[in-house]
Amino acid sequence: MLALTSEELAPTDTTDAAIEAIVSSGIREIVVLGRRGPVQASWTSQELGELGELAGADVLVDPDELVLDPASEAELEGGSNIVQRNVEILRDFATREPAGKPRSVRLRFRVSPVAIHGEERVEAVEIVRNRLEADEEGRVRAVATEEREVIPCGIVFRSVGYRGVGIPGVPFDARAGTVPNQNGRVLGADGSAIPGVYCAGWIKRGPTGVIGTNKKDAAETVEHLLEDARAGRLPASGEGTIDDLLAERDVQVVTYPGWEAIDALERARGEEQGRPRVKLCTWDELLAAARSA
Repeated sequence: MLALTSEELAPTDTTDAAIEAIVSSGIREIVVLGRRGPVQASWTSQELGELGELAGADVLVDPDELVLDPASEAELEGGSNIVQRNVEILRDFATREPAGKPRSVRLRFRVSPVAIHGEERVEAVEIVRNRLEADEEGRVRAVATEEREVIPCGIVFRSVGYRGVGIPGVPFDARAGTVPNQNGRVLGADGSAIPGVYCAGWIKRGPTGVIGTNKKDAAETVEHLLEDARAGRLPASGEGTIDDLLAERDVQVVTYPGWEAIDALERARGEEQGRPRVKLCTWDELLAAARSA
């Protein structure tokens, strides 16, 4: 997002405060550091392809950083079509000549930040080059070398990734970081669905995809939940209702009509500016809009 101009940002769902901060920042180059290689990067082909279509930024990739180590070669050969397509897209980026756009996004691989330098503000980040090795289970991990580099910069953002954690009473695959499931129905140790237990999103399939992916994913889970409800496969509920429980705990509830009111207000505000919507950014705004229903 830092690579976009105000004209490019306007039609999106980005908040006005974020747009103003980005446009007035003076940022000209964004360097994205990945501790492992291009094969292990957890993005979708759609996300990566769209990055290369930014009107306001050149995407820069050093061909030398796309040379694969033996562990990554093996992972690529046995990997999914998505992984293979991602590597193809990156290799295409590496062949492009900069078009002189106002900003650039530089993708770096097999490097990790080890120190931030500066007196009263960030002035540089020190990185170490990694080599990749496969462990006993075949997973590729980054191992730091002695080779270091200092990149002058004025701001650093940390993105440490996502890994699911288990909760008591629910099966959990610690290696995959997901809940074992079949199309959203959580599975027990014997491989059968546990009545009344469901999951959706990254805990269901791992940290991949975009908002549209999660919407489709959630719809699949809810459809199976409703199917089980119609078939009488859900466990009997206790006394009282969910409404009673929420009221007892003094929870401020947004019902579906309230959500529709929020949606209508955001769309109306966006229409005034020729945008799909202008988001409400605080709980107070959202709750006030919901109560209007």
